Amino acid sequence: MRFTNKNKFLLILFSVSFITFAQPKKQKVDGVIGVVGDYVILDSDIDLELITLKAQGVDIKNITRCELFGKQLEDKLYAHHAIQDSIVVTDAEVNAFLNEQIDAAVEQIGSMEKVVKYYKKKNEEDLRSHFFDVVKLNKLTTQMQKQIVDKVEITPEEVRNFFKEIPQDEIPIFGSEVEIAQIVVKPVIEEAEKQKVIAKLKEIRQEVLNGSSFFSKAVLFSEDPGSSSNGGFYKMNRRTPFVKEFKDVAFSLGEGEISEPFETDFGYHIILVEKIRGQEVDLRHILMAPKVTTEAMNEAKAKIDAIREKIISGAISFADAAKSDSDEKETKNNGGVLLNPRTMEPRFELTKMDPSLYGQVAALQINDVSRPILEDDRGKKYYKIITVNKKTGEHKAEFAKDYIKIKELALRDKQIKAIGKWTEEKIKETYIKINEEYKTCDFTNNWLKK
Repeated sequence: MRFTNKNKFLLILFSVSFITFAQPKKQKVDGVIGVVGDYVILDSDIDLELITLKAQGVDIKNITRCELFGKQLEDKLYAHHAIQDSIVVTDAEVNAFLNEQIDAAVEQIGSMEKVVKYYKKKNEEDLRSHFFDVVKLNKLTTQMQKQIVDKVEITPEEVRNFFKEIPQDEIPIFGSEVEIAQIVVKPVIEEAEKQKVIAKLKEIRQEVLNGSSFFSKAVLFSEDPGSSSNGGFYKMNRRTPFVKEFKDVAFSLGEGEISEPFETDFGYHIILVEKIRGQEVDLRHILMAPKVTTEAMNEAKAKIDAIREKIISGAISFADAAKSDSDEKETKNNGGVLLNPRTMEPRFELTKMDPSLYGQVAALQINDVSRPILEDDRGKKYYKIITVNKKTGEHKAEFAKDYIKIKELALRDKQIKAIGKWTEEKIKETYIKINEEYKTCDFTNNWLKK
């Protein structure tokens, strides 16, 4: 049984291991209901998880304590073996995540004082200390699971056999799909604005070299909403989905080195490498983007209006206009066709599309061209027009036509089996103790080692 928090603060804070919200008093011996390796599970942990689920609007009438206890056992097993396998979760990473969750809680509840009071803590320091281990355990669990499934690969023959074994009345139905193309026109940024940003980043770099805090500079100046609040921190490896230019610089630096300003599609950056751990790098960065003038935005709007008029009049096809005039290098050479980031195919299932994109294409018929749409991608504004090249109705899965989707299903099935096998093996070699009260539970896994 699985429950995910979707970054909701209440679930994170209540999904505790042996740390509880109980007031300071002597813990009863019979409060311990299970032990997995180095981790202890208390009966109160189950109470807290039920409270969490109820707070999230989940109907808990049919959720048993045995099911929740089984989940606790699984999480502790993952975390225990993550440590045995030398999986590292740094304090900086934990604190960065915890800061985000506390900020969300403050926004939801109203103030830090109210958050502290809600969780019956003495002060903010007590609150942070209390949940540090909780977040760390969750991250260890997640990374252990990822390590297991990342090793799983699947061959075309396995995909074929998986599909053949699906009963005819259980073959999945895939929803309506569309192929979309777009043309992007970005405002031209003046050279003077670029040089102003580069000069500022060089100034910050020198101040850090002279002893200033990179963390503080990132909080004050970085325009990256995903990292500025935690001092620009990222943990990454070569498979992390960052743009090539960023990764090239990050992996060219030694520990303690700070890059010169460099450019990506998001603006200009400087990077400080804090720690190199094998194939992983802990780094901080500062992003600053040159400012775009109103005149430049007006010129971009006029340009895309003219492109749209030529397409509608038949003077040029959408695909040819994309090749000659689009500023989006990823799509211009294939006629503006977008690839689904989940499947890397030029097809989007309507029911699974990003809501904003769905809103832009839902009313379009094949070959319709939208009016210019103003986009704001993390502060970078540009105009685009979109068209629908193809539409496919809802249909029963076909092996050749839907191979990528079927491969996803087959891989997921193989990953689930791999996790099951790993769990079975690790249970045998791990110290596990179950309280008598819970030995009557009908567990999915062999926690009682019968």
